[in-house]
Amino acid sequence: MGKASRRRQARQESRAAAPRRERTPQVPFVARPFEGLPGETEWVAIREILPAATGSITLTGDHAPEGLTEATVATVLPLAWAGLRRESGEVLIGTQSGGASGDASRDLVSQLLAAAASEPGVPIQSVPQPTIETPRLQDIVDPDAPFRAEVHEGFEFWVGDAELDGAAQESLERANASAIPTVRLGEDSAFWCQIGERTYVRIVLPEDEDVATNALARLHAAGEDNFGDDTRLLGAFRACGLLIPVIELDPEREAGDYTDALAAWRERYAVAAANEDNLTADERRAKSGLLSRQVTLR
Repeated sequence: MGKASRRRQARQESRAAAPRRERTPQVPFVARPFEGLPGETEWVAIREILPAATGSITLTGDHAPEGLTEATVATVLPLAWAGLRRESGEVLIGTQSGGASGDASRDLVSQLLAAAASEPGVPIQSVPQPTIETPRLQDIVDPDAPFRAEVHEGFEFWVGDAELDGAAQESLERANASAIPTVRLGEDSAFWCQIGERTYVRIVLPEDEDVATNALARLHAAGEDNFGDDTRLLGAFRACGLLIPVIELDPEREAGDYTDALAAWRERYAVAAANEDNLTADERRAKSGLLSRQVTLR
């Protein structure tokens, strides 16, 4: 046997004798990560479409950080921090700071655990990759406590009552200038926004995205998918297992002018979503067009 053969055999024997590392099971992909939480549509909105918003969550159960009963969920924190524990003890996490485990619920809990364990005032810029052992939001959020996103005009919630120096104030002003003007329209996860000179409403629907797509197809085929004159359904976002239709509005009108139109639209949509009949030929054509105008977020 030559030297090369002996070395190769020795390496093979060494690998065979070495103890094998057990692989940590990967986090399973969850298409609808916030399902089962109070205010699922609000969670999707704050993670995917709102520029500046916060919401308070009540924590419970054995998996919640010890001594922490509440936390603040935000769209983004300064410099895309994952989390922060303030000097007051308040814990904040940024829902739009990333996380790619395949389960946004576990990603956010990983951020929360890191922030809760951090020194006050020290931002969390990166967090450990969640594992199958990492709790989900459904394991630590009180199921009886409602969750609602509070929409802000800007990012002043970053600083609370603190006074800013000149550079920090300029940074905050730049962030505020980049935020898309957004206001809540009605009660159930519908948001008016202005991009340039055009205005839209984005509605986070609670049904599974396939059910919602069929319902929109029925409305479109019947000519009932808009809010009236000078409005039109542009398409929809697919986000966290839910559908977010986008309706373009008349830019000359204010958000509040569409409150009644939104309520009437929701009634039509509810009827369409409850319809379990097969789609008609016109509705199938409408669905095909809608699918071509859907954009998956993340």
